[in-house]
Amino acid sequence: MNKILVSLLTAAFLLSLTALQAQTKSQTSFSGLAAKADVARDGNRLDEAVVLYRKALALRPSWAEGWWSLGTIQYDRNAYADCARAFRKVVVLAPQNGTAHAMLGLCEFELGRDTLALLHILKGISIGLQTDDALRNVVLYHQGILLQRKGSFQAAQETLEQLCLRGSQGDEVANVLGMTMLRLTSRNPPPPGSRDADVVLRVGQAECLAGQKKFDEARPVFDALVKEHGDYPNLHYAYGLFLFGIYDVAGGVEQMKQEIANNPKHVLAHLRIAASLYKEDSAAGIPYAEEAVKLAPRMGFAHYLLGLLLLDINNYERALPELEIAQKSYPREAKLYFALGSAYSRAGRKRDAARARATFERLTKEGAGTTGVADETGLQGSVQEKVGREKPAPPR
Repeated sequence: MNKILVSLLTAAFLLSLTALQAQTKSQTSFSGLAAKADVARDGNRLDEAVVLYRKALALRPSWAEGWWSLGTIQYDRNAYADCARAFRKVVVLAPQNGTAHAMLGLCEFELGRDTLALLHILKGISIGLQTDDALRNVVLYHQGILLQRKGSFQAAQETLEQLCLRGSQGDEVANVLGMTMLRLTSRNPPPPGSRDADVVLRVGQAECLAGQKKFDEARPVFDALVKEHGDYPNLHYAYGLFLFGIYDVAGGVEQMKQEIANNPKHVLAHLRIAASLYKEDSAAGIPYAEEAVKLAPRMGFAHYLLGLLLLDINNYERALPELEIAQKSYPREAKLYFALGSAYSRAGRKRDAARARATFERLTKEGAGTTGVADETGLQGSVQEKVGREKPAPPR
C-alpha cells in the first residue's frame, strides 16, 4: 500500500514538475518573442515585427500592449482589416483606453464602416485621448468627415472648427467644412477646377477663419461668394449662419430670405428666420414657422417653434396643438413641457398644467432636454435660451 502511495505521489510530482517546466519555457519563449518584436518595431522592420507579435500573442492572447503595437503597425501598413481586428482585442482587454477606441474607429473608417467608425471615435473622445496633438487632429478630422457624411451638419461644423482653431486649416479640412456648410453629404469634394470645387473650398476657408475667430477676414470672403454665385444652393444659408454667429441678426435674416427666394421650399431657412424673430417680433416669425410646418409636417421642431411663437403672442388655443404634436417627437425635452405648462394654464386646464410642470421639473433634475434636432440644425439651443427667460404661468 505504501509503495503504491509513493508511486502515485512521485507521478504527481513529476507531472507537476513537467507542467512547471513547460510553463517556464513558455514564459521564456514569450518574453524573448515580445522583446524581439519590440526591437523589430523600433527598427522599422515592420514585416518581421508583425510575425513576432503574432507568435508572442499566440502564447499570451491577453497581452494588450502587443495587440496595440500590432494594430498600430497594421494601420501604418494600410492593412486596415488586420488593424481593426487588433484594436478590437485592445478595447476588450482595456475598455477604458479611449485612444484604442478611436484607433479602432480610424481603422473602420478606412474599411468604409462609417457607422461603427463614428461610434468608436465618439466613445474614444468621451473616455479621453492621449495628449498627442497630431493624433487628436487626425481623430477630429475623421470625426468631422463622418458627421458631414451622416448629415449631422451642426456637429460636423463644431468639430471641424475645433480643428481650425487648433491650426489645421489646409484644403482638406476646408473642403469638408465647405461641404458641411453647404449641406452636402458627398463622400468626396467636387472635382478640381469646377465651379462646385471653387465654392466649396472658399466657403470652407471662410468658415475656418470664423472658427479661428477671424470674423473680419471671413466676412469679405462670404460677401464675394454671394456676389459671384448668388444662385448657388445653400450659399446664402451658409452666409446667414455665419452672420447669426457674429450676432448680425438682420444680416442673417436677409441672407435666409435670399435663400428662400432661390429655393422657396428651404425648410431650415424658414425656421432660422422664425427662430431669430422669437421674442423679438414673434408675430412676424409666425408665417415662416407656418410655412416650415407645411413643408415638413413631420418635423417636430417646426411644430415646437410655431407653438412657441403663437404662445408668445398669447394665442394659446393655436399654440397647444402644435406643442402637443412636438411632444410626441420629443417626449424628454424638458423645456417643451415648460411651454406646455404655460399654454395649459392660460387655457384654464389646471390638471394638465400641473402634470406638464411636474414633468418639466422631473426632466430638468434628470438632466434631460436635448433633442435630435439640436444636432441637425443648431436651432434648439438659441430657442431654448429664450424659453428659459420665462416662468410658467400660474394656474387660473
